Amino acid sequence: MTRTKSLILALSLAACATAHAVPLRWAATNDVLTLDPHSQDHATTHAIVQHAYEGLTRYDAKWQIEPCLATKWTAVSPTQMRFELRRGVKFHDGTPFTADDVIFSFNRIRQPQGTLQIYVSGIKEIKKVDDYTVDLMLDAPNPILLRNLVDFRIMSKAWAEKNKSTNIQDFKAKDENFASRNAMGTGAYKITSWVPDQKITMVINKDWWDKNTGNVTELTYLPIKSEPTRAAALLAGDVDLVTDVPPQDVQKLKADTKIKMLDGNEVRTIFFAMDEGSDKLPGASVKGKNPFKDKRVREALSISIDREAIKRTIMRGLSIPAALMVAPGVNGNTPDIDQPPKVDYERAKKLLADAGYPGGFEIPLNCPNNRYVNDEQICIAVVSMWSKIGVKAKLIAQPMTLHSQTFQRGEAPLYMLGWGTSTFDALYQLQALARTRVAGGGQDGSFNFSKVSDAKLDALIDAMKTETDVPKRNALIREALLRQRDEFLFIPIHHQVRPWAMKTNVETLYRSNDRPEARFTTIK
Repeated sequence: MTRTKSLILALSLAACATAHAVPLRWAATNDVLTLDPHSQDHATTHAIVQHAYEGLTRYDAKWQIEPCLATKWTAVSPTQMRFELRRGVKFHDGTPFTADDVIFSFNRIRQPQGTLQIYVSGIKEIKKVDDYTVDLMLDAPNPILLRNLVDFRIMSKAWAEKNKSTNIQDFKAKDENFASRNAMGTGAYKITSWVPDQKITMVINKDWWDKNTGNVTELTYLPIKSEPTRAAALLAGDVDLVTDVPPQDVQKLKADTKIKMLDGNEVRTIFFAMDEGSDKLPGASVKGKNPFKDKRVREALSISIDREAIKRTIMRGLSIPAALMVAPGVNGNTPDIDQPPKVDYERAKKLLADAGYPGGFEIPLNCPNNRYVNDEQICIAVVSMWSKIGVKAKLIAQPMTLHSQTFQRGEAPLYMLGWGTSTFDALYQLQALARTRVAGGGQDGSFNFSKVSDAKLDALIDAMKTETDVPKRNALIREALLRQRDEFLFIPIHHQVRPWAMKTNVETLYRSNDRPEARFTTIK
């Protein structure tokens, strides 16, 4: 073959490769916090990391648990589960996946500086039987073990050791390591770059052990904080999918023939957390004891929030006013107990006076401004509502990265957070947010940065961890949710209703956990 013909052939092959590339450009409001799969229990981070890292189990298209890096599991005894690992799986760098990687990842995810210990809750030890078999030794029978394991992501032991990333980054201390900026998993896509607050890029893993049901070969994630810019990018064709659709733009997008919408309720609750454990609150002008230790103060703040007004004016109808800390679609939520309190400013003033704060008090309010739907606007509205009872909330609005670091360091006495129940079972929320935090980190209270501690609630949570009788367990969940609600341990605002908007040539599955999956996405 002549050199000219060789060049023509090479150019033709390159053109074919380019022609067969199927890109998906996905935009949402905030960036990931890290690429370390064991560091931050944060939905956007999970949504990106899930493309590169996998667990022993996963959800199928209908939210049923199915095998992933494990092909089979059997009970050796009620407290010993044997998992047979998938053979022939390789990490993105070509190294084989074995039992050593599972054990390494288990020991790593339990390190106290991370916030994902909840996903290995109840597992005492993982023992290697052979290179492709492990035994999970449990503290007691675990009714939601397989759901927890979905987000226990397996990292390459060899890669972590080579790149000095055997320890989880200390995110709250602004620590960085190789694993916080790079990824090495077994998943369907390889993360090729991350430019913080600009974009994340991925390419398909051609050596993946499974097959995509979709056809996306390249994925670009674009964090676009500005709501008008995000909607305009979709209308202009600069992005293909937007999962944070501004409520004020929903009707405009629905009316555009180039756009289609997927409607759905997210299993996420937006709420305020209060520092209920510290004797003194940073930045607060409060004399004497911490006001949030008093249930009357917590109730006063809750009944001063007009949730229906927030739904009507800020969310444009795209919210479900909440009394519970778990949304519809989560095991434990029932309409009869998820009825938010009515607004009552006079009663709120009396509660504050009875608690020793007749003139109210001044307190910082920390809020994200690029994470949840209209997060800063909601906080601004609540500041006005609380002013009616004498509570002067000083708003501090920050990007989610800074906001998260602030409350994890214990520097936010009152802050907004959103919690998506990734296991679709109320225990996840109760154990992570409301169970008394274990000293030095641990599975209990893994995200309890507001220092909630209620002995009765702890007992209910501990009981439901191991109760395998479904009616008995659901009764425990109900009692725990009522206890959490009636003690005003948190202040739920609403459950998010979150439509997705996309070009008409995009086909994807709506995921109520706020995690689009490229493997289920097709570009026509």
